[in-house]
Amino acid sequence: AARDGLCPVLARLLMLSRRCPFPDVREKSQAILGRVQELGIRIPRPLGHGPSRFIPEKEMIQVGNEDPMMHTLFADSFATLGRLDNVTLVMVFHPQYLESFLKTQHYLLQMDGPLPLHYRHYIGIMAAARHQCSYLVNLHVNDFLHVGGDPKWLNGLENAPQKLQNLGELNKMLAHRPWLITKEHIEQLLKTEENSWSLAELIHAVVLLTHYHSLASFTFGCGISPEIDCEGGHTFRPPSVSNYCICDITNGYHAAEEIHASPTGSIPVCFSLHFKSTESVCEVEALMEKMKQLQECRDEEEASQEEMATRFEREKRESMFVCSSEDEESAPTRDVSRHFEDTSYGYKDFSRHGMHVPTFRVQDYSWEDHGYSLVNRLYPDVGQLLDEKFHIAYNLTYNTMAMHKDVDTSMLRRAIWNYIHCMFGIRYDDYDYGEINQLLDRSFKVYIKTVVCTPEKTTRRMYDGFWRQFAHSEKVHVNLLLVEARMQAELLYALRAITRYMT
Repeated sequence: AARDGLCPVLARLLMLSRRCPFPDVREKSQAILGRVQELGIRIPRPLGHGPSRFIPEKEMIQVGNEDPMMHTLFADSFATLGRLDNVTLVMVFHPQYLESFLKTQHYLLQMDGPLPLHYRHYIGIMAAARHQCSYLVNLHVNDFLHVGGDPKWLNGLENAPQKLQNLGELNKMLAHRPWLITKEHIEQLLKTEENSWSLAELIHAVVLLTHYHSLASFTFGCGISPEIDCEGGHTFRPPSVSNYCICDITNGYHAAEEIHASPTGSIPVCFSLHFKSTESVCEVEALMEKMKQLQECRDEEEASQEEMATRFEREKRESMFVCSSEDEESAPTRDVSRHFEDTSYGYKDFSRHGMHVPTFRVQDYSWEDHGYSLVNRLYPDVGQLLDEKFHIAYNLTYNTMAMHKDVDTSMLRRAIWNYIHCMFGIRYDDYDYGEINQLLDRSFKVYIKTVVCTPEKTTRRMYDGFWRQFAHSEKVHVNLLLVEARMQAELLYALRAITRYMT
């Protein structure tokens, strides 16, 4: 009983002993764990191998070995969140983006805004739960309680105030079928008598919902592991490798060197990830050659507007038939369905079952010309923060592709971004959608569609299966594009509906 009572405290100490960016706090936490062990109390150990199930821990930046810029990011993240979470430890592959992400999230959750703090965290729970993302739900349950939220609300959405319950319909549509949102949905929220939302509150809620839907995509897309001090992040069972001693925890060591069998049981994962086949090398060369050829075609002739529209419709139609045939199970998650209604409602392609959804033309309603100003007017500074984050993700480049340097990757990044928007029925008149099929192969499209539309179904095999020769940092970079393109697509549909209501 004493051990069970201490478990959350010990797990928190374990997290601090490994994940705090301040050396003195790490050392004190390790010393306390050592003294507790001397009293005969068992110490928990981390369950799993670092921040990601997909990326070997030895390839991650280790806390305590970071450079000054990353140390500042770690310290800011720790001061803001009270922890150095696994999302941060994976995103830090791209410090410029991480800085923008943390600044935006901090503003949404903690700075002055239309919604009270406990509402913000509860909306985060609602949004993450739509994708069964227990990782994010766990974090925000703790934060919700920390800012004084009513524990009864956590028993189910029906126990929350009616005002939050009314947000459930918008939550599910944004998460799964944002193209169905109309000004009537907005009107219902703004004109519900005593439970009505103000326009400013609704903008805040919409940004939070889209933020956490897309962050769930990042969590599953990068295989983010449970936090050490959360459910599923630690265990009291002895490790499977005989030369590993539980007392090593207090010295900062862990079971990172344990070898796990791959899903096929043949090659250890740590070797298979680094196996460089001739085929995968050719894959990179072929992709670069296609980029070169497409650029030459661009320079020689430009397709007509009619042909561009036809190619968009073809790509949109073909995207419906990109689906996973994986038998491998995705990461187990705790049931979080009590935090949302209509559990059977999920992603469906917008042109199935005879339904025709008009193409959303960016020429008519864009983030730059319409969405940005609406958000900034009703929730000051947030439009600017989001705009900066979108631009960093879209333009981020190190001019590398796998082992090649001095490569212009803009064509590839635009193809990824526009393919995601194409899946949402959003069209750019000036883009040739024929490039997408040239640059994105089927395994990559399966990964993209799964992470963006049904992230809870993402598997390790999907992650390993695309761009096999590319570094993990490049695959994380892909996930940043997926996250921001998805968030912007959801926002465009919601903000267009709000604009139509206002006019």
